Amino acid sequence: MIGLAIAVILFNFIAFRTNKRLTKNQILHLWTFTISLQGIVDLYIDCKYSAYWYFEKGVDWSSLPALTLLIPPINMMFLNWYPFGSPLLKHVTYYFYWVIFMLIYEMIAMLPEPWGYFNYGWWSLWHSALIDPFLLLFVLNYYKWICKIEKIN
Repeated sequence: MIGLAIAVILFNFIAFRTNKRLTKNQILHLWTFTISLQGIVDLYIDCKYSAYWYFEKGVDWSSLPALTLLIPPINMMFLNWYPFGSPLLKHVTYYFYWVIFMLIYEMIAMLPEPWGYFNYGWWSLWHSALIDPFLLLFVLNYYKWICKIEKIN
């Protein structure tokens, strides 16, 4: 639980302190989207398939901060620092570094308690390495869609 608390405070501090791009409306959309998507995905991956879980298998109150306060600021940082208007190579390099960061953080989160809070069932780091780039792309496309909607209104 200590590791989760430190990560939540640190990631939120960095995300909000360094934000230069995202408006309050975009942040609200991003948080709502992230919490909704993560809740739905984790419901199946954790509860139905026992692939991975936070703290304990199944639904538990202790995993609530991980589901609501951990990933949204990471997505904020990803989008805030994204190299829009740069060459494709810079985009690919940016994705690569973010996926490496996410995998390293996932390994840290799997440390024994009280530092760690994340556990694998049949899931592995390779699954995350394959899925993470698509999740980042999904977040990026959602952000672009929100920006497009804002311009229409």
